[in-house]
Amino acid sequence: MGDCVSSFEKANFMIYVKTGDRLNSGTDANVQIILQDYSENKTEEFVLDKFFRNDFEKGNIDAFPVKKPSHFGNEIAEIEFWRDNAGLASDWYVDKICIENMKTNDTYVFPVFRWIKADYHYIIRHLDTSLPQLDPHPEQRLMELNDKRQTYQITEKIKGGPAQVKEIPSDEQFSFDYKWNIAKRKIQMIATSKLHMLLNGANWESLFDLTNVYSDAFGEPEGVKKWSNDIYFGSQRISSMNHSLIELCTAMPHKMNITEDELKPFLEGWSIQQVIKANRLFIIDLKDIKDIPVRSPELILTCPIALFFLNGKKQLVPIAIQLFQEKREDNPVFIPTDPPHTWLMAKMWYNLADASYHQSLTHLAFTHLLMEGVCVVTHRQLSQSHPIFKLLAPHFLYLIAINTRGLDLLVAPNGWVDKTMAIGIKGMFSLIARGINIWRMDTHGTLPEDLKRRGLLNTNILPGYHFRDDALLLYQAIKNYVSKYVKLYYDKPEKIFDDWEIMTWGNELTKSREKGGCGILGVPNNGKFATVEDLTITLTSIIYTCSVGHASTNFPQYDEYAFPPNYPACLKGTPPKDKSPLTENDILIALPDKPTTLDIMTVTKILSDRGTNSIGDFEVQYIFDPPAKNIVNEFREELKDISKTIKERNKKREPPYIWLDPDFVPNSISI
Repeated sequence: MGDCVSSFEKANFMIYVKTGDRLNSGTDANVQIILQDYSENKTEEFVLDKFFRNDFEKGNIDAFPVKKPSHFGNEIAEIEFWRDNAGLASDWYVDKICIENMKTNDTYVFPVFRWIKADYHYIIRHLDTSLPQLDPHPEQRLMELNDKRQTYQITEKIKGGPAQVKEIPSDEQFSFDYKWNIAKRKIQMIATSKLHMLLNGANWESLFDLTNVYSDAFGEPEGVKKWSNDIYFGSQRISSMNHSLIELCTAMPHKMNITEDELKPFLEGWSIQQVIKANRLFIIDLKDIKDIPVRSPELILTCPIALFFLNGKKQLVPIAIQLFQEKREDNPVFIPTDPPHTWLMAKMWYNLADASYHQSLTHLAFTHLLMEGVCVVTHRQLSQSHPIFKLLAPHFLYLIAINTRGLDLLVAPNGWVDKTMAIGIKGMFSLIARGINIWRMDTHGTLPEDLKRRGLLNTNILPGYHFRDDALLLYQAIKNYVSKYVKLYYDKPEKIFDDWEIMTWGNELTKSREKGGCGILGVPNNGKFATVEDLTITLTSIIYTCSVGHASTNFPQYDEYAFPPNYPACLKGTPPKDKSPLTENDILIALPDKPTTLDIMTVTKILSDRGTNSIGDFEVQYIFDPPAKNIVNEFREELKDISKTIKERNKKREPPYIWLDPDFVPNSISI
């Protein structure tokens, strides 16, 4: 103990080393370090070792007192450290090294976030944040990028689909038994919920029989009590998980087989032209799913068009549903005055198509898979020292890992999609390949432009569009944050032109998938970034998609899908071809059986759970540069204000729209 006190008393600096918590991140190797001040004076080599202590264990912080030479300054500019190959477990992942000046109490942070190779001397600058053209150690930077390009290779796993990582890097694996062990949780949930009796069941005897299941399960989904209600059906288009298909209708669609006289009873005394002029008629046309295959010949996928009216109570209600695109005698337009169960069935077959689009495109393709490609390109082309890498990294947490796990367990042959969805993986992959050739970053991925394209940017049009109203607040906050951050490092236009990493990043984002790129359409200036605005729009789109975009389309899934009549992903039989009265029994026959319903309930419940921190509260802190930290703190304060605003809005909403309260929105796509 005396020797320890003596060394602390003599020390000028205390070196703190934080070993990461990744699998096998601790080391038994010998570690040495050299400090350098701003006058380029260096210390001797310090051996970082404490007698009778197992240093550098996974997740630990180790402290080492050292004494500087008399000629050495008080401020530390950079460190040089290395390890040997000694010990049974010599691999080592370091989060960061902090050095405290014991006299001034100043602390110097050296972010590492790297696996440390044996016998390679790593040089880390204070705060480790620089553009490549300003980095005094370009050789190390290039070496690390070359290593990353070998580890993060781009491939196309789905034929004609988006760019993904060829093999999941070890760094992207979950470092612990993450709560999204889908298969394990599914078994546990069935066992503890007493629903195992459904595993051997057949069809449902009545809707009452089905409804009663939820009292003993995971909470009653929103759709149980409201599924037959037209107002709820309308709200699903604007305040649920597939919120960005609706458009302002400016003319009667020619392909709908209905007259103005047939619609007039639902327009509260207005004519069609008056309703259109007043911006109260809306349309959803699911034409993009036309001719998508289904998983078996006896199943059918509709391809509907629907009209919605904003009534005098400012409620959106359906007034016409045509289940297929072409005008045909056996393809009538269903209206609310049709026989009650026939109208219900038309809405169910509409939602079948909507569910197919939602799961394939809105959810999987346009958030999970597109952002995986962006994540891979970011690792390949931006050094960990690059300020833009540090900006984006928190929003990629667990993305590749959950995609890998999800594709292996859910979107695999005979997996969850094949068992519970009419399209199966064959149809899903076809739709994904079609969709990514439509999606553009500068429209679909840029919220104000997407709303403008659909005629809904004006918030006076379509009151009750809660997704739009809340998402715009978050989009603008993210854009403010990104704009200030980008301007901090690119205060002159030439800094963008001279930044070869950001240029190769933009090139690989836009390069076609056939040529080994990400193939994203609509990247500003086609990835040849020329202005701060080009970068701001691009980075805002990425962060928004990974956080707000995914949260809004993922977390309502249990409320919508868990009660199959509300939002069926698969229906048996054929859609109604005329307006003959149907019965409750016709609906029951069309529904999935009990084991399939249980499968839908358990998986959508898991998918609807949050597992990571709220936006702005980053699990890993990559940003240490003081001016940049100030920008992060300003972002957090703006998010707090938005949370208060949304909570106030929700006091007047029935039901509340909780999905985009910043307290609820995670940083990344982690489920």
